[in-house]
Amino acid sequence: MYCINCGVKLGETQTACPLCGTRVYHPDIPLSEERPLYPKDKYPKLKANSKVWNGILVILFTITMMVCAFADYNASGSFDWIGYAIGALLVGYIALALPLWFRHPNPVIFIPCNFVSATLYVLYINLATGGDWFLTLALPVSASLCLVVSTFVTLLYYLKKGKLYVWGGFLIAIGGIVLLIELLMDVTFGIPFMGWSIYPLAFLGVLGLICIYLAINTSAREAMARRLFI
Repeated sequence: MYCINCGVKLGETQTACPLCGTRVYHPDIPLSEERPLYPKDKYPKLKANSKVWNGILVILFTITMMVCAFADYNASGSFDWIGYAIGALLVGYIALALPLWFRHPNPVIFIPCNFVSATLYVLYINLATGGDWFLTLALPVSASLCLVVSTFVTLLYYLKKGKLYVWGGFLIAIGGIVLLIELLMDVTFGIPFMGWSIYPLAFLGVLGLICIYLAINTSAREAMARRLFI
């Protein structure tokens, strides 16, 4: 229930708005229905053609690749860094432009695709530079982030209720991944564990627990919603 004057969310037992003092409208009093000024759907909104935009993006990405290839070859007489540029452009295209080919893109499908493309790009960098950090650092971090973010997006996309629980679990899981990154940096590069990851873990953990508490305590959630005007 909301105030008819300022839109503040009201409690079920409130008889007046705590912000502007307007009395709550009584639901038993019938409202007069006025004839709309314009017929329904008289002027429908024009929808942008996503395929046209996708075609424009394909052209822009292609031109950018060609310019990068020309600059690379012109600078050294060979192709040295063009692979990095092409890989970054492909990752950006999959994340930004690929969903435009679909009328109703499902984020539950495209989020893992984005993580897979980014992981393959990081693997290419590892192989091109002769590194040995992919299996012990990049892959575990990417897989953990993919699992957490995909689960978070899936639950938000399909669940109708309990989203505060989802947010709480997501924040705590992200804090755990930060701790995992510091531990894997110790394993991969021999960097001593200094405990800097404990601070974001504690902060995100507290935020997550607050979300879970608000999800459990209905009165506290409604009070905060009224104070924050949500």
